[in-house]
Amino acid sequence: MNKNIDFKRIERSAAIRKNVLKTVTYTMLAVWGIMVLLPFYWMLLSSVKSYAAYNSEYVPQFFTLSPTFENYVKAFTEVPLARYFLNTVIFTLATTAIMLVVIVPAAFAFARLNFKGKNLVFTLFLALMMIPNELVIITNYTTITNLELRNSFTGLILPSVMSVFYIYLLKENFAQIPDELYYAAKVDGTGDLKYLFKVMIPICKPTIVTVTILKVIECWNSYVWPRLITYDKNYYLVSNGIQEIRENGFGREDIPAMMAAVVVISIPLIILFLIFRKKIMAGVARGGTKG
Repeated sequence: MNKNIDFKRIERSAAIRKNVLKTVTYTMLAVWGIMVLLPFYWMLLSSVKSYAAYNSEYVPQFFTLSPTFENYVKAFTEVPLARYFLNTVIFTLATTAIMLVVIVPAAFAFARLNFKGKNLVFTLFLALMMIPNELVIITNYTTITNLELRNSFTGLILPSVMSVFYIYLLKENFAQIPDELYYAAKVDGTGDLKYLFKVMIPICKPTIVTVTILKVIECWNSYVWPRLITYDKNYYLVSNGIQEIRENGFGREDIPAMMAAVVVISIPLIILFLIFRKKIMAGVARGGTKG
């Protein structure tokens, strides 16, 4: 009888501990979620407040009863935000497309082909990741300037079409495909490029989609390189365009209009992440797991 009572008591204590742990975990996640989402909420809220209403708040208000969209109209009429947006779309799509053309065959070569010095070359590729980014930017800046490619899409795009990390990620993913499948395709007379496009790319599609999305986000948020290489407003991207808007557009005081411009710029990335968030996590996990 006592054993039964003790067993029930232990089971009850375990259930209580489990519930307490779950409650604490979800509470911490909720607090962390609020901390992460609060800046986005504040940005969106500020963008629908009028300039007068925003500046009349001595105590910040976390809601408004009279939202307005005049700031969004101002963002597209008083400054060339549409041009910055279009430039960023062109830069992002072109850079991502050229990068895929470069890194997919490179990853395939390192993962499947056998050639002299392959391991040494791949080691040197990985060693490039240890070079500080500042040194790479200086070298790229000097090269692009000497080639007279400043203030051009070519100068913006060329230094961004190569990524050692993405080659490594794809190479590890390609390496998970059994060698027997490759040898069987070779016996059937399948060429390397045909095998790459017909077999490896479809199998590794989640990782390739992940790399594509990450590159799009990287290009969209790029700031330092576009700021260095362009001084002509016709080639500004949204990142350095926002700085130009802040300094010479609305002015530093018109925060609601600035927030409206930032919301417009942020929406594409937020939508992209919400649609493909599962593929991003699945692709990263797949690329970093062997066997």
